[in-house]
Amino acid sequence: MSAPPLTAEADLGSLGHRTLSSAAIALICAGSVGVVAVLFALTSHSVAGFVIVTPVAVVAALVAMSWVVEGGRSARSRLAESLALLGLVLAIVPLLAVLGFTLVNGLKRFDSTFLTHSMRNVADSDPGGGAYHAIVGTLEQVLIATVISVPLGLMVSIYLVEYGSRSRYGRLISTTVDVMTGLPSIIAGLFILSFWVLALHQGFSGLAGALALTVLMIPVVIRTTEEMLRLVPNALREGSLALGARQWRTIVSVVIPAALPGITTGVMLAVARVMGETAPVLLTVFGNPAVNMNPFSGPQESLPLYIFSQAQLPNDTAVARAWSGALTLIILVIALTVAARLLTRRWHVPTGG
Repeated sequence: MSAPPLTAEADLGSLGHRTLSSAAIALICAGSVGVVAVLFALTSHSVAGFVIVTPVAVVAALVAMSWVVEGGRSARSRLAESLALLGLVLAIVPLLAVLGFTLVNGLKRFDSTFLTHSMRNVADSDPGGGAYHAIVGTLEQVLIATVISVPLGLMVSIYLVEYGSRSRYGRLISTTVDVMTGLPSIIAGLFILSFWVLALHQGFSGLAGALALTVLMIPVVIRTTEEMLRLVPNALREGSLALGARQWRTIVSVVIPAALPGITTGVMLAVARVMGETAPVLLTVFGNPAVNMNPFSGPQESLPLYIFSQAQLPNDTAVARAWSGALTLIILVIALTVAARLLTRRWHVPTGG
């Protein structure tokens, strides 16, 4: 005698299972935090211990309740989700803490005087002075480094992806780029100091600092641009070649526009890295309390160097200027990144239908 077929209601009933609602999850998390808080209040007053134990207790309670209510399979999924969310929080909290601490301390001297005045004829303990000369120097040095490194990095990455991916020369270049990516920044400064400043007798200048920053920017631009170019589907290349376009025209008209948002992100990543470097500019631009608009002649100031020099002075006024300089540096990086993204969105040529 054959068994009767299962109905739709029976199928749903056999496959259905209970799940934890959002309210139940919130209640479990709040209850875990409350229990840990009570235990620490009765036994210990260590804030660091509370911060470390609380996430572990929340994850353990959530996984245990999921095991009881939803089953072992869902509990393992809850564990993976909780660990991923915990990792996200652990990565964001230090970033927000640094930004918040810099914002609170930097606003004490962040005003029009700070942005429009230099440190010329200003003593270290005087309440006046600003970072105008350092802002000008940083923008000029980073601009020169970007103008040099972006075309070179783009051409090298195009060669590695489109022409020399399987050649011995291409592998040698790729290995060299990997080595240069991990190059300590002070090595780049020492190289420019030895070669440009001392051997060629060019002296300290904003250009020397820009060359040191270029050494650091080129490998970052090459590696990020190379990865973005590899993400472009080969179907786009094949379609362009099938229509009769030459390879160089395909690269210029199809590949680069398709990878342009990613390339822009890589370039801004390189700019953000070198804009905050202190060691290369410390050895090459030398520093200048006055405004020097000419990066090709004479010592020049830079925001990282300005922050370093002000922070090591033994008075609160100089430290306040250092915090304001750090806030200014963060604002410049954010402003340049946003501007680059807006320009990329405006000039981006869609390649898909």
